[in-house]
Amino acid sequence: MRFPLINRLYKSYYPAGKAKRDETIWIGEDESNIVCCVRFKAIEGIQLLTGMLVKPDFRGQRISEQLLVATIEQIEKQPCYCFAFSHLVTLYQKANFVVINDNELPHFLASRFKRYSDSGKSLVPMIYQKPALSQN
Repeated sequence: MRFPLINRLYKSYYPAGKAKRDETIWIGEDESNIVCCVRFKAIEGIQLLTGMLVKPDFRGQRISEQLLVATIEQIEKQPCYCFAFSHLVTLYQKANFVVINDNELPHFLASRFKRYSDSGKSLVPMIYQKPALSQN
């Protein structure tokens, strides 16, 4: 794994994020650089999608949507939660995440969510719900 490159990306564009060796990390690249990444942290039988980042020069090109589609097998492995920045809720809803109340979070995520929210971040708790098969 290319932790130094991934962490350099976070340091440049999202200093609060840092890849950890116990996470599952997905990256997207162009010909020469990592342009996006997302991490999944497994905790007590669930996973937290965290630290999704697209380099600013690549934003507005639907790369985050493509990254969520590319990671669907990972997302569906275990119940998958995320704490979406409020301006990104629609993005996650397109990927079948639904807004939940913070009291619906498992206790170990609720305390993390509270800590992040108390630090001034405008976050919305969400959980992935696999879409029902269409009745065609």
